[in-house]
Amino acid sequence: MWSRCSLGALRTHRYPYLLTPAFAQTVRFSSGTTTTMDAVKTRTVDTTERLAKLRELLKKPENNVKVFIVPSEDQHFSEYPAHSDERRAFISGFNGSAGCAIITLRDAFLFTDGRYFLQASEQLDSNWKLMKQGLPDVPTWQEFLSKHLEQGTRIGIDPTLISAVDAESLQKSLEPRGSELVSLQQNPVDIVWGKDRPPCPHNSVFPLDVKYAGESFQDKLQRLREEITKKNAVASVVTLLDEVAWLFNLRGTDIDFNPVFFAYAVVTPTKAILFMNDAQVQQSIKTFLGSDVEIRPYESFIPSLRQLTATLGASKDKPMLLGDKTSLAVVEAIGQENAVLIPSPVAAMKAIKNETEIEGFRKCHIRDGAALIRYFAWLEEQLNKGVELNESQAAAKLEEFRSELDLFRGLSFTTISSTGPNAAVIHYSPDPDDCAIIRKDQVYLCDSGGQYLDGTTDVTRTLHFGTPTNEEKRAFTRVLQGHISIDTAVFPTGTSGYIIDSFARRALWQEGWDYRHGTGHGVGHFLNVHEGPHGIGTRIAYNSTPLKAGMTVSNEPGYYADGRYGIRTESVVIVREADTPNNFGNGYLCFEHVTMCPIQTKLIDFSVLTAQEKEWLNSYHAETLEKVGPLLRNDLRALQWLERECSPV
Repeated sequence: MWSRCSLGALRTHRYPYLLTPAFAQTVRFSSGTTTTMDAVKTRTVDTTERLAKLRELLKKPENNVKVFIVPSEDQHFSEYPAHSDERRAFISGFNGSAGCAIITLRDAFLFTDGRYFLQASEQLDSNWKLMKQGLPDVPTWQEFLSKHLEQGTRIGIDPTLISAVDAESLQKSLEPRGSELVSLQQNPVDIVWGKDRPPCPHNSVFPLDVKYAGESFQDKLQRLREEITKKNAVASVVTLLDEVAWLFNLRGTDIDFNPVFFAYAVVTPTKAILFMNDAQVQQSIKTFLGSDVEIRPYESFIPSLRQLTATLGASKDKPMLLGDKTSLAVVEAIGQENAVLIPSPVAAMKAIKNETEIEGFRKCHIRDGAALIRYFAWLEEQLNKGVELNESQAAAKLEEFRSELDLFRGLSFTTISSTGPNAAVIHYSPDPDDCAIIRKDQVYLCDSGGQYLDGTTDVTRTLHFGTPTNEEKRAFTRVLQGHISIDTAVFPTGTSGYIIDSFARRALWQEGWDYRHGTGHGVGHFLNVHEGPHGIGTRIAYNSTPLKAGMTVSNEPGYYADGRYGIRTESVVIVREADTPNNFGNGYLCFEHVTMCPIQTKLIDFSVLTAQEKEWLNSYHAETLEKVGPLLRNDLRALQWLERECSPV
């Protein structure tokens, strides 16, 4: 999955801990394409007044900066922030999940990557210049600040929204031109936003039973304490929301689709302190955590850090451990000399799923597959009957099918229900009030997922309900070949996702095609659908983390013909130890797929599919039929659709 949507149908009365998309608060509009009348229309926001007010604030003596950086991140570096933290979306009008706004006293620039070029070009008004990162001669926002501004420029930043690592790197790049990064006491975007800014959520927090987690929070704390001792440190500071939730076996609903809550944690060899909002500290939480965890108010985190630094005697020789995504504000509170920034030990532990979590992934994907199959069978029947359905209505039906499943707690991201040219927009969300009608003569791409107590799903299937063109079949087949290549890969222990990414692209490259997103991302266990630190892609950062047994990762190559169609095939796989006839080195790894949903054979060009690939397809469909079929005994339409789609080729 590369996005976020959804639907106003199901709410918390039926599901006490449902992760709701909160359409009532904010409707997220996303780009279609302007090349056809069917493309979804986007809404631009007039940012003239907002930018004028912001620039006046930048000139004030207490700020005195000529440039201000507005990143996508919140203070916890969440991929999908709460509505109250969507500052970049507010100031620019662009609400894609990735991007950075740079505002000078005269100009405004929005930097984003290839996933969002179409969306940003339609959402930005005339005040903004779109900077298409990744294209030739287009700098990154960091390069722009260091090479394209006048010398001696003071550049403002909210220190809670930039990591200390990035701040240090940026400051070094600015020094040759005499420019400097300036931490502002108050974010000027918040002042401009004023009373219209949504309140920070303080929703329900609940324990995750160890029968789903597979490990008690006490054992997790002990493992973290062992890391603290190994590093000769006095404490570990945990600032990312999914890391806090995983560490304490707690889940929340503060951010749409992500079962997390606003919190920080500090763990010492003898104490664990959880900083969370008082309104969320119910008796059930106190009982669950018991005497093992001290709870303090969320807003006391920074003052407490200063106090703990002194109390624990933190120093260069006995530092506090901070994850490498920790904000500049946290480092400033502790003192740079008293902290060491390392890849988060909690992230590393969380990434490797235990056997209980792995079994949960298997089970929830089988149930999820049943909902998808019911949906596709229903959708095909409706279209064959001539029923007119738009993309949002169809996505709502899929959510309805998922809501009937055991252990369901909401969607894991906005459903990407996209037809024809909209499928070419990688991060597409249908506007419920104004989106395209699904047509039988167009490619339909559906990227969706669910949150369950025993796991998180993320699956994309591309279908055609009429007669696909030869080009569409060729593109679909090349994407499928890349998908199969990753699924069947065997590779030495120590190999990273950066190394194997080309496996997914090789078949596309033979046609002169490619795609502008990664091939795979980690997937949390009833947590964020995008999880690090590992992944499969061309980002050099992926080379820092080798794939290890127990990691989960998506397998999702694609191809996108702008203005015409888009194709993606995605399943979740688990890294497992491979049983090879020989062992040259330290062993080998492979993937186990857990997603169970047919891949449409109508879209395959069998002239380029090899015998081995056909064998894989038949085996996958036989497995899907065997595992999901029994769940569809009471839905004859879905069962017959499954049997047809899983017929051997």
